[in-house]
Amino acid sequence: MRHDQNRDPVCRQMSFSVVLHEPEQPGNTGAVGRTCICSGSSLHLIHPLGFLTDEKSVKRAGLDYWPRLEVREYRNYADFLEKNPGARIWFVTTKAQRTIAEADFRDGDYLMFGKESAGIPEIILAAAPERCVRIPMRAGERSLNLSNAVAITLYEALRHADYVGLEKYSPSPIHTESGDLLLR
Repeated sequence: MRHDQNRDPVCRQMSFSVVLHEPEQPGNTGAVGRTCICSGSSLHLIHPLGFLTDEKSVKRAGLDYWPRLEVREYRNYADFLEKNPGARIWFVTTKAQRTIAEADFRDGDYLMFGKESAGIPEIILAAAPERCVRIPMRAGERSLNLSNAVAITLYEALRHADYVGLEKYSPSPIHTESGDLLLR
């Protein structure tokens, strides 16, 4: 019998943290939150935000899963650094020379993304150029949507770890009409 680490309750899950630096659009942050829940990641929000995260605003946005999300908020970037000493941060930016495929993602890493209109401030990027990575795109295109960029980068990091702790195979695989397993 094959050992299935995805169904083993003692199997440890990889731990990544998604950091949004001054996000502006609640819909993007909501989509990122859902991605964090599905991947077992935490979400860190660095103020100022372009929206409120109070219960009424969250309910209005239809984010019924928000209470299950491990989310932390910070006054500013300095507050984030103070409360997460020694954090190993990857800065995802269109200005980087290395791609996310070249990153050495590890358990416990933080993946930081900037606000939709401006990205991560250059003063932050300049402090750690070796930790700046980008998602490959066609020449001349400005950027991807924030929530899409988070999903691509986070799942690339999880792929590096062989999706440890996540369900790699469907609990309800597709069968033929005769009942034979069609896809796995």
